[in-house]
Amino acid sequence: MEKTILSILVSNQPGVLHRVSGMFLRRGYNIDNLTVSTTVDPQVSRITAVVTADDAVVDQMIRQVEKLYDVQGVRRLSLQDSIRSELALVKLRNDGRSRQIVDAVKHFHGAVVDLSAHSITAEIIGSQEEIDDFLAQAMPFGILEMARTGLVALERGDATLQ
Repeated sequence: MEKTILSILVSNQPGVLHRVSGMFLRRGYNIDNLTVSTTVDPQVSRITAVVTADDAVVDQMIRQVEKLYDVQGVRRLSLQDSIRSELALVKLRNDGRSRQIVDAVKHFHGAVVDLSAHSITAEIIGSQEEIDDFLAQAMPFGILEMARTGLVALERGDATLQ
């Protein structure tokens, strides 16, 4: 089994996310990662769901999601043909090693977005692996708090999900 990214366009209406996630729940599918936001059209939202399943199960998931009333389109995004990104805000303990923390943040092309006497908050944008690597490197400094957006993805090239 491998991780698969599903990009799902839905009507931006109350209860739609509940119906989509409920379909996964009722059929016993696990969602590893779920991100939802509006698109350029405020009447439409994009759900990015990362699931771990074999191809036959993913195909079944897609067929089931397509049957839902508010779903406008579903596409499986391959790792090679998609652009993926995630954002993490990480609050680190500032115990006199602020220069080392700032260097680590810069190494991962991040930004320090808040600095106080006892903490430094970094913003890291990149792949899940890059963020995981940053977190591993930041662990010795002491991670006080963290928030991650979850994966967002789009197909490369001219293809769109309409």
